[in-house]
Amino acid sequence: MGARDRLIVGLDVPTVKEAETIVATLGDDILFYKIGHQLAFAGGLELARDLASSGKKIFLDMKLLDIDNTVASGVENIAKMGMSMLTLHAYPKAMRAAVTAAKGSDLCLLGVTVLTSMDDEDLKDAGYGTDAVSLVLRRAGQARAAGMGGIVCSAEEAVAVRNVIGPDMALVTPGIRPAGAEKGDQKRVMTPSDAIRAGSSHLVVARPIVKAPDPKAAARAILNEMLSALWPANH
Repeated sequence: MGARDRLIVGLDVPTVKEAETIVATLGDDILFYKIGHQLAFAGGLELARDLASSGKKIFLDMKLLDIDNTVASGVENIAKMGMSMLTLHAYPKAMRAAVTAAKGSDLCLLGVTVLTSMDDEDLKDAGYGTDAVSLVLRRAGQARAAGMGGIVCSAEEAVAVRNVIGPDMALVTPGIRPAGAEKGDQKRVMTPSDAIRAGSSHLVVARPIVKAPDPKAAARAILNEMLSALWPANH
């Protein structure tokens, strides 16, 4: 799996027109895109279908969580859309329902462990009696047991999570920032090369590319940084 299969560009923009401009600008350099809540509720689901039909891979970042039947029904329809990845919160019952619903499709289900915008203090405020790393590892183990396709976590936890989930599950890390880039609202971040070396299979990058003065150059720089980390693994 090369860098183009591993880099997921987050289309974190408010309109479909802006998203289409980014996709057109990046061209063949980028194969994989993430569509989240902001764009989904502005026509992004139709765009997701169109991009998938055109040969792009789509990571639908919906972070589903509901009663089992509702989760299963949603997953069944999302699988029919031709999506490549889908997130849901890593609660055991929801994950088991989703895995059953996705059987027979190519949809890779990803369990969201702890949001990268949250740290130990945030978890304490939310009523959790544990730290971020402990909760991430517990949910990673539950995701593996449920038969999920992968995990979403901070690259800071990638080494520990990889030890829990083994070599085959996807490990998708948001909060990726090239050296010198602003962290924004992310608290647990890592550079692209460090994330690859830590065991991440896919990197999600949004603002450092979509908000860059030259998005294509920014994307190519990140791809090259990823290649430098992948090179030892390929030779």
